[in-house]
Amino acid sequence: MTYETILLDRPAPGVAIITLNRPDRGNGVVPEMARDLLAALEALEDDKSVRVLVMTGAGKQFCAGADLVEFQKFLAEDHAREQEPYNARVLWPVTQRLVSCRLPVIAAINGGATAGGLDLALACDVRIASTKAKMGETYIKLGLNPGNGGTYFLPRLVGSGLAAELALTGDLVDAERALAIGLVNSIAEPEALITEAVALAARIAERPRLAIEATKQQLRQSWHMDLAGSMNASFWAVAALTYSNDLREGVAAALEKREPVYNKGDKE
Repeated sequence: MTYETILLDRPAPGVAIITLNRPDRGNGVVPEMARDLLAALEALEDDKSVRVLVMTGAGKQFCAGADLVEFQKFLAEDHAREQEPYNARVLWPVTQRLVSCRLPVIAAINGGATAGGLDLALACDVRIASTKAKMGETYIKLGLNPGNGGTYFLPRLVGSGLAAELALTGDLVDAERALAIGLVNSIAEPEALITEAVALAARIAERPRLAIEATKQQLRQSWHMDLAGSMNASFWAVAALTYSNDLREGVAAALEKREPVYNKGDKE
């Protein structure tokens, strides 16, 4: 499939990469980009040969959040009629779709990630940042509160006090500080960022697809559960995976002291 605002590639077995492709506008999100992202996520989910997704941005920025030119136009021409926030039709569905997607998503933050762009990265499961990246929950600088999941994700990643500081000041943090506070998993030199993100994605993609999906969803669900509820969900997921061919392959390979070959039924 071809898309108007994103690029879709397959850089390694089991791995897909989505590149936000509006570099002249800082990869700012417009309805067309939301449409393309949702369509691409649906197509990738239907393809069993895809097991991990990497998301990055073209040019110098990861994503500047909502395209402010289009945002201003919306306020002038459409808001009186629509009577709802601009982002309700733009980033909200994408944020929720990334979380519910069966694929683990790795954000390769190549540059600026601000406001809704940061929230887009926070909705991913893993974040790797370029040493040149700068990140900020900058809504407040426009006169807004965080609108696309920032107040949900930030406290869970960096703690409530630091989340409050970042959201209330709108301050930017560089890659080193983002790593120190747990906002990102690791950092890489700009020229190595995609290589490292794809390498991590490929390592994950070598694992059994059904176990990857179950693990992602259990990790997400655990944010809303107590220990007993999480372990109960785990019990039934394990019970289902006990019937999988990959489990039998994994046990046999361990006993035979060889590398397992998973996902045999998934065409690359």
